[in-house]
Amino acid sequence: MGSIRAGGLVLLALLGLSAGRTMAASYPADTVILQGLDKITARVTTIEAPVGKPVTFGSLSITARHCDKAPPEDPPEAAAFLEIVDAKPGEAPVKLFTGWMFASSPAVSALEHPVYDVWVIDCKNAVKSGAATSP
Repeated sequence: MGSIRAGGLVLLALLGLSAGRTMAASYPADTVILQGLDKITARVTTIEAPVGKPVTFGSLSITARHCDKAPPEDPPEAAAFLEIVDAKPGEAPVKLFTGWMFASSPAVSALEHPVYDVWVIDCKNAVKSGAATSP
């Protein structure tokens, strides 16, 4: 729980919210748009991860727990709370990453893996359209 709280503080800072504004100023979304890089094949894949449902990229199982996007009047930013597990066949799953990833600052909180890179691109609401979420 402490890592979620600390991640929330970082999220507030990166979303540019001042002390007088609340998280209600950001827009929650139901789908995280990710990009994944397979370092062996040099292929980049766009991944749509519905919040709460695991998706697979190579041997990784990625579960988005939350996604927020800054309103249009603020500097562009999307942030997602992700859980990433390496689930190789015949081996016990290994938790690789749990925390917030930020579209504008992927190096702030990154997945460290010898074969795969994963980063957040955007947040959207799938029920509205295929475009990015807007108020």
